[in-house]
Amino acid sequence: MDSVAAFFKWLKAAHGINLTIFYDAFDRARFVKGLLTTVELSLICIVASVLIGLVGVWLQASRRKWLRRAVYAYIQFFRNTPPLVQLYFFFFAVGGALPRIDGQPPVGNFAWAAITLSFFAGAFNVEIFRSGIEAVPKTMGEAARALGLTPLKIFFLVQLPLVFRICLPALNNNLVNLVKTTTLAYAIAVPELLYVAAQIWSDENNVREMMNVLLVMYVAIVGVLVLVMSRWERAMRLPGFGQADSGAAGGGQAGGGR
Repeated sequence: MDSVAAFFKWLKAAHGINLTIFYDAFDRARFVKGLLTTVELSLICIVASVLIGLVGVWLQASRRKWLRRAVYAYIQFFRNTPPLVQLYFFFFAVGGALPRIDGQPPVGNFAWAAITLSFFAGAFNVEIFRSGIEAVPKTMGEAARALGLTPLKIFFLVQLPLVFRICLPALNNNLVNLVKTTTLAYAIAVPELLYVAAQIWSDENNVREMMNVLLVMYVAIVGVLVLVMSRWERAMRLPGFGQADSGAAGGGQAGGGR
């Protein structure tokens, strides 16, 4: 470790390339904390947005009209407004209206970022899963009903396994966009990668170096996600099923482009 620090100190002295995160313990600690915050925020939003998508697509098939309309309104709100505006709305408007507890807001900035970005990506996931359900042959549902399965069992045991196989390419794309969108949490002072990098380059005047480090870190984070999703897609693939219909799932997101 000392040799690494010595090399980067020499790099600064000889060539002016100032990467303090490799030789300054304070900068390194806050950069690592920002990286862990980004990973934590991304994982929470990925899981929550997928669950929101599943609940939303289930409610779209409800017999109650008001539930279907509520899901439609939710999708239109989050798909047709910028995520940064949503983040400000929830943090300042909704968060500001909540009563304080011992002088502190009941919901912190990290929680608001996770809530907002999860709902934002979840709106797209609802449409992705809906397009997948439409691609599943209706005869499968009819056969399941003939066997006496309830609508809930048909959804989870018959439709959902096939929907995931059809939707994974489009879902993968949406989740990658979600991870990149977590940089917006910078706007409400969540100490994620971009936020701590901005602090470091403000203190050390090494904007060029830190922007390159940020680029490499996000390529690595997104690359890991793409690798995991690609392996999951190959593991779930059924020969002769889903390949021809995967475009239908992608169409749901393409139609609701950001």
